[in-house]
Amino acid sequence: MSDIKAGDAAVPFCLPDGHEKSVCLEDLKGRWLVLYFYPKDQTPGCSLEARDFTRQLGDFHGLGAEVIGVSPDSPKSHCDFIEKQNLKLILLSDTKRDIIRKYGVWKLKKQYGSEYFGVERSTFLVDPRGIVAVVWRGVKVPGHVDAVMAELKNRRAATIQR
Repeated sequence: MSDIKAGDAAVPFCLPDGHEKSVCLEDLKGRWLVLYFYPKDQTPGCSLEARDFTRQLGDFHGLGAEVIGVSPDSPKSHCDFIEKQNLKLILLSDTKRDIIRKYGVWKLKKQYGSEYFGVERSTFLVDPRGIVAVVWRGVKVPGHVDAVMAELKNRRAATIQR
């Protein structure tokens, strides 16, 4: 388990989406990637975050970025989540938590006096070369998607000016 930081190469992955179709990091090279990890489908914070990303998905695509969410939920759970919340996102299943661990987001959490392992809500902005540009850990949902959008716009503008 390692903590990926800005400047590191993004950890390669191939994970199934809600339709069991494999989506791989390699397939996304040449585009920006917003890779966000979230704890669980159909929970209040995760639903809000997914709806916020869906609302701005056209703007992300317009800037040459794909948005992908990853959780330990099953592909079937993702299908139900997408349908119930009217999401337009790609959601990937990491039921074995392999990629979740490699990105360092499988953490000991504390809630109501109990300790347990779970996904630390985190987002990674990956540049078109596959390098992690920015990392947000311990994400608070309100305003987060706007912050990611602003950072993507800044990074793209800096890249264009070079």
